[in-house]
Amino acid sequence: MARPDLTSRNLPVIVIGAGGHAKVAIEALKLQGKVVLGIVDADPTQIDHEILGIPVIGNDENVFRRDPTTVLLVNGMGSVGPTERRRAIYQRFRDAGFRFEVVVHPSAVIASDVVLEEGAQVMAGAVIQPGSRIGINSIVNTGVSVDHDCEIGDHAHLAPGVVLSGSVQVGEGAHVGTGASVIQGVRIGGNSVVGAGALVIRNVPDGSVVHGVPAKVKTE
Repeated sequence: MARPDLTSRNLPVIVIGAGGHAKVAIEALKLQGKVVLGIVDADPTQIDHEILGIPVIGNDENVFRRDPTTVLLVNGMGSVGPTERRRAIYQRFRDAGFRFEVVVHPSAVIASDVVLEEGAQVMAGAVIQPGSRIGINSIVNTGVSVDHDCEIGDHAHLAPGVVLSGSVQVGEGAHVGTGASVIQGVRIGGNSVVGAGALVIRNVPDGSVVHGVPAKVKTE
């Protein structure tokens, strides 16, 4: 399982965002044995609250005051549709010289040749088969099944329970909704959204929204 050199260093972690996805990421980090210094969030009412015993220590400025070589970040922002906000968080801190940790829940099953790019997150019960690549700042969420030779683009999100057959391509910034299934060889276009429970049997155009069984482009 390949990991970027910098993110494999044993540095402490700060989580960006104090929502539900942050809770899932923190649990995985703790099980990985990572030291989590705290959580930052733009909402001032979150300060001094805790998630799984980890305190909210301030807003983004708490991160920017630090030396980027002394800490790694974890993107705690999830998505229920378009992934632009998650991508923007990653890019803002990356432009300032910070690096993002790879998060892997210990119960995930990942083939030895799978490539996990910087900031990729693989949650509990996920299975990723040989020949697959998981892109920068992407999420393979709880119970997802990624079969052989799949390509998951940067900033994409596979929501809980997604099933991808072999040789599926998921474009940059795409969101594949909870419980959706994609047959072999299909391409999910960049910045597209696949609705929850959809069955995708043909290619999805870039920037489109599809839903249903079989999935069709939403025209409204």
